[in-house]
Amino acid sequence: MIKISSSLLTADFGYMAETVKMLDKAGTDWIHCDIMDNVFVPNMSFGQPMIKSLRKVTNKTLDVHLMMYNPYPYIKEFADCGADNITVHIESMVNVHIHRILNKIRQCGKKAGICLNPSTSHIVLEYLYDMVDLILIMSVNPGYGGQKFIPSTLKKIENIANDKIKLNLSYEIAVDGGINLTNYRDIINAGATVLVVGNTIISSKNPAETIRILKTGAKV
Repeated sequence: MIKISSSLLTADFGYMAETVKMLDKAGTDWIHCDIMDNVFVPNMSFGQPMIKSLRKVTNKTLDVHLMMYNPYPYIKEFADCGADNITVHIESMVNVHIHRILNKIRQCGKKAGICLNPSTSHIVLEYLYDMVDLILIMSVNPGYGGQKFIPSTLKKIENIANDKIKLNLSYEIAVDGGINLTNYRDIINAGATVLVVGNTIISSKNPAETIRILKTGAKV
C-alpha cells in the first residue's frame, strides 16, 4: 500500500499541533516537515524547535525535508529534535561531499533521503542509490505550496523505479508537489511508493477519506 506523507506547508502555523493530531487520527503514515531557509528557496518556514514540539504530539514518522543552502551543520540538531527521515537536496551541497552528509544522517540513526528538483536528472543518483533510504522527487519548484504538478516528473519517477528494480534495492520513491485526486493514480503507476500531499488533505472536508483514497489508489 502507498504511504502518505502529509505536508504541513499549507497548514495554519498557529494551529500546528492540532493539525498534526488531526492528520495522525486521519491515518497519515508520515508527517512531512519542510524546513526552508529563505536562501536555497524563496521562503522561510520553521526549524528545530517546531520539530521538537511536533515530536511530543505524534508517534508518526517525522519526514523532515531540508530545503537549505548548507544543511550539513544542522543534521544532528534535527536528528536530536526527533526527525525520523532527513532528506537533503543534491543541489544544495556546499563545501561537503554528498556521501559525507548521507553518512552523517545514518550515523545519527535516521533514514537518509536525497531530493531532486524538477530540472535535475535522475542520472545524478547513479553512485548514490545504495546510500539512500528515500529518494524525494520534486514535482514542483520548491518554496511554496499549492503549485501545479509538472507532468515531465512522471518520466523521472519511472526511471528511478526501473533503476530500483534493476539494482534490487528497496529505497522509497516519494513525490512532492501538486498531487491531487485527479493525478495521483498516474504518479503511483509511474512507480511512487510515497505521496507527499499537502493542500489536497489539509483543505479536505474529510481528510481521513482523502487519505484512504490516496493510500489505496481507489477511484474517485
